[in-house]
Amino acid sequence: MSKILIIEDEEAIAELEKDYLELSDFEVDIETDGAQGLERALSGNYDLYILDLMLPGISGFDICRQIRENKDVPVLMVSARKDDIDKIRGLGLGADDYITKPFSPSELVARVKAHLARYERLVGTGLEKNSVLEIRGLKIDKTARRVWVNGKETQFTTKEFDLLAFLAQHPDRVFTKEELFREIWNMESFGDIATVTVHIKKIREKIEFDSSRPQYIETVWGVGYRFKA
Repeated sequence: MSKILIIEDEEAIAELEKDYLELSDFEVDIETDGAQGLERALSGNYDLYILDLMLPGISGFDICRQIRENKDVPVLMVSARKDDIDKIRGLGLGADDYITKPFSPSELVARVKAHLARYERLVGTGLEKNSVLEIRGLKIDKTARRVWVNGKETQFTTKEFDLLAFLAQHPDRVFTKEELFREIWNMESFGDIATVTVHIKKIREKIEFDSSRPQYIETVWGVGYRFKA
């Protein structure tokens, strides 16, 4: 049974989320204080985190950053703040998804299931041993989920690695943002494909010598993205 930690200061919302998740056979814990939530997140053994942005004690941004520095499991950020800058910041800190309140509990459950299913497939035993891609100074070890750029190892979040590896395995093929969202996030876009753009930007910052003139992932204007062989 997958174990989930909800860090949410509005108890009514947290309890509603918990009820729906437990109906789907998840084990769920709740923390309503930011500092206590962070301590529990780092010390506990959870498969996924649902993190509110506005919390007493410490912000969801800070919690997300510290979780991502120590854990490699899905993080779903939820917030009533709809500004794109908050979404971009949250995703840039390593959140795998950003859900804007109000949202239906069934949508939350669907996203949780999709992220967990994707993560479990990627860390399972079915990956080919020592499966490595090497492209012009970029080395991607799909088995160990590690990346080197010109001999220097570079850290990637779960979804950044998934997106980079997928594109690199399909060189010279153009993918739309919708196609990439469905492939990497394993669900329909719910009208929000800015997630793909944010992750492409973060990947370019890590692998490109000049991210304004990318040599690996190029933008095909009006269509999507292509990995250059």
